[in-house]
Amino acid sequence: MITKSSILHLRIPFSLFLLPVFLFALGLTPNLNEVRLLLVFLTLHLFLYPSSNGYNSYYDRDTESIGGLKTPPKVTKDLLGLSLAFFGIALLLAWRINLEFASMVLIYGLVSMAYSHPSLRIKRFPWLGWLIAGLFQGYFTFAMAYAGLSDFGWDIFFKSHVIIPGMLTSLMLWGNYPLTQVYQHAEDARRGDLTLSRKLGIIGTFSFSAFFFALAGAGFAWFFIDKGLDRILWIFLSAMAPIVLYFLIWFSFVRKQPERYANYSWAMGMNWISAIALNAFFIYFFLEYTQIVQVFGFI
Repeated sequence: MITKSSILHLRIPFSLFLLPVFLFALGLTPNLNEVRLLLVFLTLHLFLYPSSNGYNSYYDRDTESIGGLKTPPKVTKDLLGLSLAFFGIALLLAWRINLEFASMVLIYGLVSMAYSHPSLRIKRFPWLGWLIAGLFQGYFTFAMAYAGLSDFGWDIFFKSHVIIPGMLTSLMLWGNYPLTQVYQHAEDARRGDLTLSRKLGIIGTFSFSAFFFALAGAGFAWFFIDKGLDRILWIFLSAMAPIVLYFLIWFSFVRKQPERYANYSWAMGMNWISAIALNAFFIYFFLEYTQIVQVFGFI
């Protein structure tokens, strides 16, 4: 029997926070196809990401707040089977596009399992965990989505027009990732996981993230200017403004009382404002860059 606890641990709404990577790939794909668009979206956001969330929750067994669950319910035995079933469905959907896309989904899933499985538990290694999480949720996911949306294979991973935007998404995630750990220091210490945020400390985490956010912002600015998309750059900067403002306000409070303000509510607020602003921007980017609105005669 599938329990309510297991369904909650899949954290399906949490997929919204990774949606900008898919939308960015969608805006740049040269072979837009409605069926592939739906299949890739369902594969990643409805099955692959929730599968990863559930699998990691099964082995983490958190008792304090985690991303998307302020008070996580007790993990039940059926969660492991449910997460693997979701993974299997993701593979089947991916296979409908092509075998190579399915193999990409397989690699992503196995790496995400290694992140929390006790035999490897990449999560306990601060720099390696940070590097792999940002690389796979950013560049790898961008290239995987691009390949699935366009019906391409593994060779696309080595093309500059995929590597550059893909690495830009990784830079953004490398900045944000330590912030998702900043309120979990006690829980991670209890399990013996030395996350990057624990290693850097609370103030160090914010300073580290600020550096990578600045690097990512500069990278995106160069990317849009290089493509002659000055107007889109200004829209991007406008979308980033509320994110930067929230981060600076949060950091100012953390400097005064680190233990009080480096908490779940502030971290999730950062995630939500980032997701709303970036998803809105990349939807605009998709419509503007592909000129799909003009094609269908809406303007």
